[in-house]
Amino acid sequence: MTGGYFFTYFLISIALIISSNNSNSVSAARPASGETNTDFIRTSCKSTTYPTLCFSSLSSRSSAIGVSPQLLAHESLSVSLETAQSTSAMMLKLSHSQGMTPREVGAMRDCVEELSDAVSGIKKSLGEMKELKGKDFDLKMNDIQTWVSAALTDEDTCTEGFAGKVMNGKVKTVVRGKILEVAQLTSNALALINRLAAIHG
Repeated sequence: MTGGYFFTYFLISIALIISSNNSNSVSAARPASGETNTDFIRTSCKSTTYPTLCFSSLSSRSSAIGVSPQLLAHESLSVSLETAQSTSAMMLKLSHSQGMTPREVGAMRDCVEELSDAVSGIKKSLGEMKELKGKDFDLKMNDIQTWVSAALTDEDTCTEGFAGKVMNGKVKTVVRGKILEVAQLTSNALALINRLAAIHG
């Protein structure tokens, strides 16, 4: 198992462990009486690996989220999707800039392809999230968890293309920073999805 994949599975494991711990008390996971939208988001984000990023990325969407764990998970996926798409566009533009070596361009385009796969998985998850109800809840939830986990793996694979001296310092720093943000947002989304599954269960 490569270091990148190990890191991905480490993030997924952490998210699952935190979710499992929170599920010990279902009532604690549900919004408290009188809890404001932002309080609900802040409390829920404590179940993620990156709670500060979680809250900062979702607090502006508090009116759309309310105190719904399902809407919270949905909006978290939306943020991850938007960031992945904007990062992919940035990288595609960079790959056409002057001064890039063929090896750098190759790594950049490989990464864009990985991000495209991640975007596809997140989009499918968002579509399934809208239908998340009824007796098929567990089956649909399992699909969502699988797709988001795969998206996280794709994002992490992207960073592997920039290992060593493939990229120059400035570009490498910018790209890795953006990909890391996408991966962290996706990790947070997965944690909130796992939390939703635990509440329903």
